[in-house]
Amino acid sequence: MDGYLQILIELIFGYIALFALTKIMGKTQITQITPFDFISALILGELVGNAIYDNDIKFQKVIYAVVIWGILIFITEILTQKKKGLRKLLEGKPSIVIRKGKIDYGMLKKAHLDINQLQHLLRSRGIFSVRECEYAILETDGSISVLRKSSYEPVTIRDLNLPRSPVKLPVTLILDGEIEADNLLFIKWNEEMLFNEMKKFGIDSEKDVLYAEWREGEELFIQTY
Repeated sequence: MDGYLQILIELIFGYIALFALTKIMGKTQITQITPFDFISALILGELVGNAIYDNDIKFQKVIYAVVIWGILIFITEILTQKKKGLRKLLEGKPSIVIRKGKIDYGMLKKAHLDINQLQHLLRSRGIFSVRECEYAILETDGSISVLRKSSYEPVTIRDLNLPRSPVKLPVTLILDGEIEADNLLFIKWNEEMLFNEMKKFGIDSEKDVLYAEWREGEELFIQTY
């Protein structure tokens, strides 16, 4: 029974310590988490976990370690606010992954990001087609900021008194040099039809294509490596 009571006390004190530390460090630790912040959170959890499951470690020492770690993080936050060089080292810097409407493949590789992940991030910003994007910036917390092309900026149809047009979903046909066979079937195309469209752009092989996208009523969008 004493063992259960000790675990209860340690959990309560650990909860209070972590909660207080989170409040001190501010909301950016959660909403704008960087790799350094992620590691910091793991270490904080490990410190409290050690107190619960390792009987050789006194809980007072763990509280002391949590406080010291919190002070170090707090000092680091102050330094990153004042020293730009240190800020780049600990937090990284944003990367432009789409520049002037073109995917920067080299920057994607440097950021360890593939085309599928880029598409996912764009969709999270309400952009379902690469052709709508003029610039896309991968932020240090893993999110993406997007600047649409002027022709794709949202407008209020009601204000312009324009008739509503049906929404057309773009379909990826080639990704990283490979044909998406299921998507071809979805739009009722075959490889011959796809190659005929590619030849209009002077492209003979799908291996040369980084990304190809189809949307009903529009020209095929193709970007090579």
